Formats: sequence, structure tokens, C-alpha cells
Amino acid sequence: MTEDPQDDGWEQSAAAWIAHLGDDGDFGRQSVLDGPMMARVRAGGFRRALDVGCGEGRFCRMLAAEGIAVTGIDPAPSLIDRARALDPSGDYRVEGAESLGFEDGAFDLVVAYLSLIDIPDAAAAIAAMTRVLAPGGVLLIGNLAAYNSAGDVAEMGWQTLADGRRAHAMDQYLEERSAWIEWRGIRIRNWHRPLSTYMRLLLEQGLTLTHFDEPRAIGGDPARVAHYNRAPWFLMMEWRKPGLGG
Repeated sequence: MTEDPQDDGWEQSAAAWIAHLGDDGDFGRQSVLDGPMMARVRAGGFRRALDVGCGEGRFCRMLAAEGIAVTGIDPAPSLIDRARALDPSGDYRVEGAESLGFEDGAFDLVVAYLSLIDIPDAAAAIAAMTRVLAPGGVLLIGNLAAYNSAGDVAEMGWQTLADGRRAHAMDQYLEERSAWIEWRGIRIRNWHRPLSTYMRLLLEQGLTLTHFDEPRAIGGDPARVAHYNRAPWFLMMEWRKPGLGG
């Protein structure tokens, strides 16, 4: 049977994902990315935000709590249904990232929080996100580190050596590709791209890098903190669109 290249598994995995994430998010979000992502949001004084790949709307709700008018989009209808159920007054739409149905310059903040790894056509998505950014607006990205996505999908590349040491193995880092990952009843397609691919696509849109970080895990179970801090699990980038004196 030929596999559908458009099938990413998210709609089929929506119930398991909602059960896994809960209302508070998983360890990587709570203890690694949430703090530095929200620090950049609070520093920006944003008024209108688009969350691309919002899933069940968790980060949208965090943005709304800061007084930001936020729209969340996701191509998985079941995830959008959950977002609407949790936030009936919110603006949630079933929509893909590659062709955004918004006017040029509609938002002063666009967020891609662990969603670029799920998008088959990153070039189209980054171009669309740039288009809907207002001059001077910010594209805030949280993504899986590329060395991580280049690892064997079992344990995200971590292996136990014969002498008991833990080590990270990866291969074909420079080759863009997708792979299916499975855990806790979730089966989704993730895309590996080298960091240079993302940098090139963002620079081609005329964006300027204004912040970069590989955040450490802070708080939570000490064993998990130590594991996540062996090597950067995620990266963060903030890119600004030229305009308004920028």
C-alpha cells in the first residue's frame, strides 16, 4: 500500500495527544520552552498574534492571558475542536500553515511552537508566516534541535553503550527527510531539516535574527532535567520583519 504523503498522523492521534499533554503540557514545554518563549512574548508588547500549529490551543491560552488577541490554526479538526471546547471565546481555525488565509501584515507576532517539524513544506509555511507579519513584527520559533531530529527515532537518538554510558547517535544530518515517531498511542510524522535549511529559508524572506537560544531544562524531576541538559533538546529563534524604522 502506498503511503499518503499528506498524512501526518495528527488527526488519528489527536485523542492520545490530548490525553498525553493534559492541560499543563509535557515536560519539554513546561520545563524547557515555556519560560523563555513567554519571556520573549512579554518583552515584545504584542497586540495581535497568530499561533501556527496551535494543536489543542494551550499556547494560545497563555498568550491570551497576557492580553494578546490571538488566533490559532491547525490542520487537525479534532485538535481545533478541543481548543474551542477549552476556550469557547477563542479564535481557532482548521487551516494549514503553507497557505494562510489572512491579509498581509495582519499580526505583529507569529508563533511556531514545535510546529515546523510537522510541516512538509517549510519554505511555503515560512513565506506565508512572513507575509502575514506586520512591518516590524516578530516570528517566534521553538523547534526540536536538528541534531535531535537527525537521530534514530527510538529515544530521539539516545543510546546506551556497552559500557553503560549514554550517547547520542545521528546520521545523514544534512539530508531533509521525514520519519514516523510513536509513543503513548501517538503516531505522527516529523520532518528533519538541518539548521542551515531553516536559516536559509528565513533569511530569504528578508527577516533579521534578533534572538537565539538553546534553553536548558529548569525545574521538575531532577533525572529528567539532567537528561534534557546533556545536550540542547530544543532551540528558540526570534526573527523580525523589516519596517517601522527596523
